[in-house]
Amino acid sequence: MIKAVSTLPKPAPRATDPEVLAAEIVERLTYRIGKNAVAAKPHDWLAAVINVIRDRIIDRWIASTQETYEQGGKRVYYLSLEFLIGRLMRDAVSNLGLMEEMRQALASLGVQLDLIRELEPDAALGNGGLGRLAACFMESMATVDVPAYGYGIRYVNGMFRQEIHDGWQIELPETWLAHGNPWEFERRESSYEIGFGGTVEPGVEDGDARVWKPGERLIATAYDTPVVGWRAERVNTLRLWTATPIDPILLDRFNAGDHLGALAESNKADSLARVLYPADSNPAGQELRLRQEYFFSSASLQDIIRRHIQYFGDIRTLPEKAAIQLNDTHPAVSIAEMMRLLIDEHDLTFDEAWAVTQPTFGYTNHTLLPEALETWPVPLFERLLPRHMQLVYAINARLLGEARREKGMDDRAIAAISLIDETGERRVRMANLAFAGSHSVNGVAALHTELMKQTVFADLHRMFPERINNKTNGVTPRRWLQQCNPELTGLLRETIGDAFLDDTEQLAALDAVADDATFQAKFKAVKRTKKAALSNLLRERMGLKIDPNALFDIQIKRIHEYKRQLLNIIEAVALYDQIRSHPEKDWQPRVKLFGGKAAPSYANAKLIIKLANDVARVINHDPAVQGLLKVVFVPNYNVSLAEVMMPAADLSEQISTAGMEASGTGNMKFALNGALTIGTLDGANIEIKDHVGDENIMIFGLTAEEVAAKRAGGYNPRETIEASRELSQALSAIASGVFSPDDRDRYRDLIGGIYDRDWFMVAADFDAYHTTQRAIDALWGDEAAWYSKTIRNTARVGWFSSDRTIRQYASEIWGVLP
Repeated sequence: MIKAVSTLPKPAPRATDPEVLAAEIVERLTYRIGKNAVAAKPHDWLAAVINVIRDRIIDRWIASTQETYEQGGKRVYYLSLEFLIGRLMRDAVSNLGLMEEMRQALASLGVQLDLIRELEPDAALGNGGLGRLAACFMESMATVDVPAYGYGIRYVNGMFRQEIHDGWQIELPETWLAHGNPWEFERRESSYEIGFGGTVEPGVEDGDARVWKPGERLIATAYDTPVVGWRAERVNTLRLWTATPIDPILLDRFNAGDHLGALAESNKADSLARVLYPADSNPAGQELRLRQEYFFSSASLQDIIRRHIQYFGDIRTLPEKAAIQLNDTHPAVSIAEMMRLLIDEHDLTFDEAWAVTQPTFGYTNHTLLPEALETWPVPLFERLLPRHMQLVYAINARLLGEARREKGMDDRAIAAISLIDETGERRVRMANLAFAGSHSVNGVAALHTELMKQTVFADLHRMFPERINNKTNGVTPRRWLQQCNPELTGLLRETIGDAFLDDTEQLAALDAVADDATFQAKFKAVKRTKKAALSNLLRERMGLKIDPNALFDIQIKRIHEYKRQLLNIIEAVALYDQIRSHPEKDWQPRVKLFGGKAAPSYANAKLIIKLANDVARVINHDPAVQGLLKVVFVPNYNVSLAEVMMPAADLSEQISTAGMEASGTGNMKFALNGALTIGTLDGANIEIKDHVGDENIMIFGLTAEEVAAKRAGGYNPRETIEASRELSQALSAIASGVFSPDDRDRYRDLIGGIYDRDWFMVAADFDAYHTTQRAIDALWGDEAAWYSKTIRNTARVGWFSSDRTIRQYASEIWGVLP
């Protein structure tokens, strides 16, 4: 155990005037990059600027870390398979309060900040809302002064880079590390051995400990990135793991002429940190996913325990000094790994280890979809992690014994609670393991949390009625207002002052000017500027011209049937038919923009992307609707693209099947930037409605209860379709090949699924959706009414800040005082 050293003096603040910054940039360019200003290329300037900012952060980073140790404080450890952090330079410069000074410093050197900023790649460490939420949480934990580490994997190629070829999604590797990553620090001293397979033998003495002898070993090595909070009061750490083999080359095989086989161990280790979410439609993909999840969970827990022993000594005090939050089921194997480490490595009994594990862990559930609640085949789990399989059985015996003895549960409930799914192929239920091994289980929106209690965790909730709680998601207002929309931020500061920069709920002061014609004109001008910026981007990237004066109707999110991009596309077809049939009507010009990636093995999602592009090709080339309707699918949606699209949106599409979206955070970002929401009563839409007011959001469609009743009550979608002329015509056009003349049967099965089953209630909600869209057309024609509503959206969604969410986690789950 290491005693805390005496307090070090806080670093003296560095000068921030542009001349000093310019000199530092030139110094880093010369001595870190090895070039002078004449020879430097744009990427060299970017690296030099990042080095200047990073060096200014380091003093605060070290001070933040040391302060936690000296005070003996509790630290949060956030385990997530994704951290969709986007670009970091603007975020760090803004949080340090140096944006204008840095702009001037670079200008004095003949370099434009905005140009080099665009060269920084998006870190390919996530896919969608789960990873972006983790990134927001990391920034907010630093902002509200919660000491924290984020733990994940340093993916070399991440999810994938999406290109669209002939309308189809093509997956290509991301190359975000092509120019290195100047933000990160390799920590070779923080390396841990990770095992797979092998055998389990009895311990030396009678007791709970066993000796696991893995058949395969590799090394996890840490890379640290500083995460800067607002005004840089605290800097936390994002620690990402990369895998290396113990023996990088098998020389005996190499010398025997088996040159490829000699690198087998290197390739196996390399694959662990290569790609996020490898396709799991085959056994090899499933195994790689489980390996990834155990790899980063084990490395993270070994690191946490090592730090605790080093500074506090007694492993039994871990719950007092560490709060470990599992971001969804991906790190759920951490429960079994913590038990293994405590029992086999630190000599605790099973009961003692459980008494340490459960109060240390919290689990955040992000989905009610059965396919997303991870389960693993027992043979695969037992082969890769034999000791953990033993511990899962032991935990299960304890859990089911308590359910039977103390709660009097019947066989049906016992089967639902069990960590082993016995229906069909026996599988380990990771969500149940996370629930059993955590003291807190939270949902991410009020409706989602209630549905957790009623559906996937109904019996576990009966057994532990105090465990489930709600923590509605939030987004960081620094990235999603101040940085992505400086024009709106400037207008807000001019109108209501600066208080909202530190407390977004102060945006409520904007309510007073929502109906003011002068302010509305300024608000509209800002929106027009952001729409023009998006229009320019699309012209540069896609050669596409769109009118910034049209209504920008945007749906950007992961492509999935429950998110119902298909409903939006079908409505676009119906609108197209109506405009051509009734050219005499006063139609409002509209641009429908889509963006998002489909999982490589998700055939229907990829087909929906193709349909969006097929529909766009027909509509965009039809002179009958020129200037009135355009459809665009924007390739390779990522954080940086979202930062351009969200401030440009007039209408935010949040149209998931009610009861299927956990929360959503895009809905919050759009509303914060002054977009009107069209949405179902699903996820956080409900709470957004409560905050902005029923009159300032466009709600349509079935409720979660009505969806469940329809599914259970013999719903006949064919009757619904035949009763709706617009829907019937649109579906017929798509199914018959109007939009796919090269393959007239391409969409037959996709549309047939709506006729036969309509699980996602596309037909059931179509008429309500179509009617609401026409009401939006009418509202768009009344400029004063439109901006009255959108301004009130900005004014009233300050509660949806991730700062608020993190304060709730800290006080109600983690026991950390910000």
